[in-house]
Amino acid sequence: MANLALRNLTKAFGNTEVLHGINLEVADGEFIVFVGPSGCGKSTTLRMIAGLEEVTSGEVIIGDKAVNNLEPKERDIAMVFQNYAIYPHMSVKKNIAFGLRSSKLSKEEKEARILEVAGILDMVPLLDRKPNALSGGQRQRVAIGRAMVRDPAVFLFDEPLSNLDAQLRTQMRLEIKKLHQRVGNTIVFVTHDQVEAMTMADRIVIMKDGHIQQIGTPAEVYHQPANAFVAQFIGAPSMNMLPGTLNGKGLKLGAGSSLKTKWKSDSALDVMVGVRPDDLTVGKGDPIVSGKVTVREPLGPETLIYVDTPSGEVIAKASGRTPPELGEKVVLSADPANLHVFDAKTGMAVQ
Repeated sequence: MANLALRNLTKAFGNTEVLHGINLEVADGEFIVFVGPSGCGKSTTLRMIAGLEEVTSGEVIIGDKAVNNLEPKERDIAMVFQNYAIYPHMSVKKNIAFGLRSSKLSKEEKEARILEVAGILDMVPLLDRKPNALSGGQRQRVAIGRAMVRDPAVFLFDEPLSNLDAQLRTQMRLEIKKLHQRVGNTIVFVTHDQVEAMTMADRIVIMKDGHIQQIGTPAEVYHQPANAFVAQFIGAPSMNMLPGTLNGKGLKLGAGSSLKTKWKSDSALDVMVGVRPDDLTVGKGDPIVSGKVTVREPLGPETLIYVDTPSGEVIAKASGRTPPELGEKVVLSADPANLHVFDAKTGMAVQ
């Protein structure tokens, strides 16, 4: 195991810079997840850590050693890709053993290591099977096993669950998290799925356009987003944003509602007021907005309602048993303590 550091990391393709000074300190044994929309630079960052992409400037440090000029095989890392990249003509055992092809271990030590990894992944009964006799989740476990057998300092996962169906994704997410709890290796995991990020990570690195927007625990990025992008990217459904004004008396929403909150400004400041659908209630508490229900999405215990308001469409959660009717006028309320305020010009959270 080892710590990992990225220091002022940049990447340019020709004259186009796609990563802009990435800085990150990963503790030994930490599970870090990079998340962001397509093209934000998360996979490029991972490939630079792996040595599959050249660093334009800055440093990648694994343990206490800068590895910029080292080949991937010299970096003591193992990578699991989106496509399983396992050999169809080889058995599960031989695929896992392939990770030890350059090892100096004895035959007996290799055999013991393969069986140990197969046991951890619950794959001992499958060792003699070929990949075409495995499910998608089992094939992904073979790819993970081939990485694990090397006992690397750092595991790198590049969207490894994207090719699985929803049920298998949930299962593999849990298995990878349990695996990390058992073996304790440092893991850097890239995904575009914010649910994967929230459920797996010790800390999340949220990226946009080659910049890090926020680094924090799942609770921090959800409850204390650094800016409007993070606020709307993390959480499903997305956070509602309502126009408002902040002044010395408090917060005034564009639709006319005035709220007493902790935020004040010496001069009038145009803001966006964020409120999560979970924090909106129908007809109780301090009113935020009102409007007509245009769409309902039943989810069993709760129903998502889409409300047409003077401030735009707002999503709220209502009772699954007695949701408002389509066309019904509703008043949506929220505890002011659960609101988020962002500068309308910069998008940064107002403290």
